[in-house]
Amino acid sequence: MKAKGLTKETINQLGVYERNFPDFNIGDTIAVSQWIKEGDKKRLQVFQGFVLRMSENGASKTFTVRKIGANSISVERIYPYYSPLIESIKFVSKGKVRRAYLGYMRDRTGKRSRVQELVRTRQQKDQIAQAHANDITAPEEPEVQEHTENKE
Repeated sequence: MKAKGLTKETINQLGVYERNFPDFNIGDTIAVSQWIKEGDKKRLQVFQGFVLRMSENGASKTFTVRKIGANSISVERIYPYYSPLIESIKFVSKGKVRRAYLGYMRDRTGKRSRVQELVRTRQQKDQIAQAHANDITAPEEPEVQEHTENKE
């Protein structure tokens, strides 16, 4: 299912220029916060699940999130990446998958329908945390060269 009518011009008209979402891939567990309108009220609803598929078609980029609810009932939602209704996306955990589309997960039930979490060593976690800390706290500053002139 494509998000129809989303071009670069319509995205700019909606006021959605840059999305500062974390990088996520297929199999990762994320929590999507979306604005829901019920009557006259607006509220924020969080939908947490694993990324089943991603469709990167430029401005109409979408991703599908699947969660397993009560009584093993599965729910899937397709989100347009540039939707103004999406408030934020929180990265929860990295999944261990080797496919670009996890369609086979739809046929599984119970515990087999969960994505296995990728386990990292302490050293790998420290390296990732250090890389994120360097990116956030110390942006690279351009070098400024001072010109000195000899006046006699």
